Amino acid sequence: MKDQNCFYCMDTDKRRELMTEITSLKLADLYLFRDQTYTGRCVLKFRDHKTDFSQLTDEENLEFAKELRQVAAALTKAFHPDKINYAVYGDLVPHLHIHIVPKYKGGPQWGGPFTDTGPKKYLSDAEYQELIAKIRAAL
Repeated sequence: MKDQNCFYCMDTDKRRELMTEITSLKLADLYLFRDQTYTGRCVLKFRDHKTDFSQLTDEENLEFAKELRQVAAALTKAFHPDKINYAVYGDLVPHLHIHIVPKYKGGPQWGGPFTDTGPKKYLSDAEYQELIAKIRAAL
């Protein structure tokens, strides 16, 4: 099920400005965040329009958790972060999605939560495609 007013349900220019699709898993879609201040930052969004984990069936919850673990393992294999941070919000964008943010010692906000403030790091199209290929290969 899709919500016609939902940022994550609809394929819009605004969403494409913020992220690029990497692949589809069984229940979720994986996107590479365009701001690569944190190399390998992705968003895993539940494909159907759900706004909270409490709306998932037990089976969906288990599968979504497996997919999250699969993505985290792939990012670890591809980029060797020192830690991965996870963030689940939804106040302003009410669709179940998880920010998966590799963090690196000596990198931005090491030792604290990641933020979207500060300078942003955008790449060339070729560099985005290189990151996507690394993630797909690791999946």
